[in-house]
Amino acid sequence: MSVTRGPISKFMEGHYLHFNAAAMMDAAKGYETHLDEGGKMMITLAGAMSTAELGISLAEMIRQDKVAIISCTGANLEEDIMNLVAHSHYKRVPNYRDLSPQDEWDLLENHYNRVTDTCIPEEEAFRRLQKHVYKIWKDAEDAGERYFPHEYMYKMLLSGDLEQYYEIDPKNSWMLAAAEKNLPIVVPGWEDSTMGNIFASYVMKAELKATTMKSGIEYMGYLADWYIKNSGGKGIGFFQIGGGIAGDFPICVVPMLYQDMEMENIPFWSYFCQISDSTTSYGSYSGAVPNEKITWGKLDINTPKFIVESDATIVAPLIFAWILKM
Repeated sequence: MSVTRGPISKFMEGHYLHFNAAAMMDAAKGYETHLDEGGKMMITLAGAMSTAELGISLAEMIRQDKVAIISCTGANLEEDIMNLVAHSHYKRVPNYRDLSPQDEWDLLENHYNRVTDTCIPEEEAFRRLQKHVYKIWKDAEDAGERYFPHEYMYKMLLSGDLEQYYEIDPKNSWMLAAAEKNLPIVVPGWEDSTMGNIFASYVMKAELKATTMKSGIEYMGYLADWYIKNSGGKGIGFFQIGGGIAGDFPICVVPMLYQDMEMENIPFWSYFCQISDSTTSYGSYSGAVPNEKITWGKLDINTPKFIVESDATIVAPLIFAWILKM
């Protein structure tokens, strides 16, 4: 059956024929084939992809069921919502490479936190969300309930309380799209995020209990249960944007189930792609080639493996455009 593709896909097909461009096309076509054959896909988000506005393309991927589960850092979880409610207050600094320590201090004094060329406004982003999410945390605790970090965010989004602040088209928020589908998410190391720090401060002030927030160990159990239930047939692919804990945490679920739970028939990840500008290096997870993962029981010898050594803010939206036939 012929596939009608839009202008972006046609341009990619005609121009991206060699080197990293060809690797990107191979990965995109592999992703598409995996879905066409009935497979599911996990996407992992490292870095500051939400602040890079990946939601513009990722939200549509979620709506069209091109992603079954997401693993992300706490920063990516919250920064998509921050962009949703405070976009007009962000400050872009194109000359960020030329900033002096004094320039950086001046940004801090003006309550701007810089991520490369983009400054997040503390008051309109962090503090605006804080009062709403604190109420959700406190209400859960008072009711004797416990939830995962992403579940509290879903509650906040679905309550409608934030709609008064929306500053972008809500269709471009991947977290809102995920909340509306109740998409499974794992957020390893959530404590290493602004909202994680804020939650910790309430615990230290004895205003909340640490147990009101489900932990990373519970996230691993949640992911393991999901993997067991969803890895039949074609299996689950692993599409990794960047490196770090967002990728390393979830990929380990397979060797854990096989080696530690002694589930000898658990399938390996059935597709693997990593987009990273971390070149192959010594002792680095982000810089490890996919074949290394075979030795850790994460990938099979026959798992389709792709690595695109490039900027994920450029590559990921292009691959998503191909999957969406744009």
